[in-house]
Amino acid sequence: MSSKTADPARAGRLARAIASDLSIYYQQKIQEGLENDSFFETLADELEEGKTLFRARVDEELIATTNIFEKAIVDIIVAPRSTVSSKIF
Repeated sequence: MSSKTADPARAGRLARAIASDLSIYYQQKIQEGLENDSFFETLADELEEGKTLFRARVDEELIATTNIFEKAIVDIIVAPRSTVSSKIF
């Protein structure tokens, strides 16, 4: 079994890849979550599954001291949808 990465750049690439997959596979849920101001509740299971994968491959200290995964979710999933009618924007 390979060791977990402590490299922030590598962790960032992983987080963005996970966020990108979520963005592709759950487009309708994302749209609904943003429109209903319930993004995190609507995608709770999917976000947790992504975070679990991220935790499995990234060093615990890096996770504890950064917001790499959360930033990727905002940058890849939320920000590009700023035209959606939502209280968030």
